[in-house]
Amino acid sequence: MIPRTVYNEDHEQFRDTVRKFLEKEAIPFHGQWEKDGQVDRALWNKAGEMGFLCPQISEAYGGLELDYGYNSIIDEEIARAGLSGIGWGLHSNIAVPYIINYGTEEQKKKYLPKCISGEIVTAIAMTEPGAGSDLQGVKTTAIKKGDHYLLNGSKTFITNGQHADLVIVVAKTDPSEGASGVSLLLVDAQSAGFQKGSNLEKIGMKAQDTSELFFDDVEVPVENLLGAEGQGFIYLMQELPQERLSVSIFAVSNSEAALQWTIDYVRERKAFGKPIAAFQNTQFKLAEMDSELTALRVFVDRCLELHYEKKLDIATAAKAKLLTTDFQCKLLDECVQLHGGFGYMWEYPIARSWADARVQRIYAGTNEIMKLIISREILREI
Repeated sequence: MIPRTVYNEDHEQFRDTVRKFLEKEAIPFHGQWEKDGQVDRALWNKAGEMGFLCPQISEAYGGLELDYGYNSIIDEEIARAGLSGIGWGLHSNIAVPYIINYGTEEQKKKYLPKCISGEIVTAIAMTEPGAGSDLQGVKTTAIKKGDHYLLNGSKTFITNGQHADLVIVVAKTDPSEGASGVSLLLVDAQSAGFQKGSNLEKIGMKAQDTSELFFDDVEVPVENLLGAEGQGFIYLMQELPQERLSVSIFAVSNSEAALQWTIDYVRERKAFGKPIAAFQNTQFKLAEMDSELTALRVFVDRCLELHYEKKLDIATAAKAKLLTTDFQCKLLDECVQLHGGFGYMWEYPIARSWADARVQRIYAGTNEIMKLIISREILREI
């Protein structure tokens, strides 16, 4: 293996703490959470006590003010253990950064300490029944009426939807405009007219609460506007590279775990009187997967280093998301095949990861959108 240089000794000590926490507080219960359709809400508070939520937040708001490597390690350990129900990544890496980067001082003081402690679980409501990757096409509206916005519309496929206490809602404050009419609003889940739909039943990530959200004349105070009115689309584009990096980190780490599960299995499982690992087909499949995975690990680590330096651009993040999630699905399919019939049994982690991984090529912008982003960068001077 090529040595990893993206983490230091402090990072690795933190990894050990995260791993031990997950082994005690999450792994024994994840099967039940899959049946429940969501993790135990108390897990969020326990994670907050350990400093696992939003470790990047400034000490001024009660955070640890750590670099993004700590967020990445949490993602890696959750992925390694196949704990797809835990929505900390959405909270810490995707939703809360909007408050950090665009919130007023009052908003930061009000919300960030509770986001760190786990008292507040966040979600970001972009996707609608008729608008997914095309964020300019959102139909949810927020019309200004004196000291508040009147919010109407619906969202779907919202991660942390059931647990969410605070939702960043993407809405049109000027419905006559396209991207320039999009704004972001901080919406309290207890607001009158805000209703959470049922917990959606998915083919994978069964322990992750994913919901429809409905807004019927919800009065959102003007002070809950996040950033400037009409700048929401720009904010979304600026934050998407980190979201796609997070997805890529999860993809590579889960692929590494799945490959190791498969190596262990083929060493033990016998067919025709010898271990499956003794067959050339098995050896060649493992060699191919390991080689591609090594290259992707180096690439994603380099993307993480660029992100440390605030140099990770939109196209490079799109490349990482495209390559890693396509490969994750390919690797898991091969690994299921090497497990034979047992690979199709839910009790085996390889089966659960195979089902969980499929959505990786859909959310955070479909992989087809990633190709558009990359091609536009290639051809922009033509």
